[in-house]
Amino acid sequence: MADLDPVIHAQARLRIMAALSGLPDGDRMTFPRLQQILDMTAGNLSVHLTKLEQAGYVDVAKSFRGRTPTTTAALSARGRVAFDDYTAAVRALLDPSKES
Repeated sequence: MADLDPVIHAQARLRIMAALSGLPDGDRMTFPRLQQILDMTAGNLSVHLTKLEQAGYVDVAKSFRGRTPTTTAALSARGRVAFDDYTAAVRALLDPSKES
């Protein structure tokens, strides 16, 4: 049985990864939208995004739209692979008969 990635396994980070995995490659989600979808405080979301970014799973970009600072997030290629591996490990845990 495969181990579950402890970086992703924390509930808040799993929710972030799941939300971002729904975006097509190359798309990004703004911080306020992610915060709204996940119903998380800005501080909590920021802490967990930083942890995922340090693991190389999420790419956080800060820019400006006019004079307004904007923060966006997207899964990195490494993050997509890690999330796919994580979900495969969960499926194997739930139904060991379907393991390859």
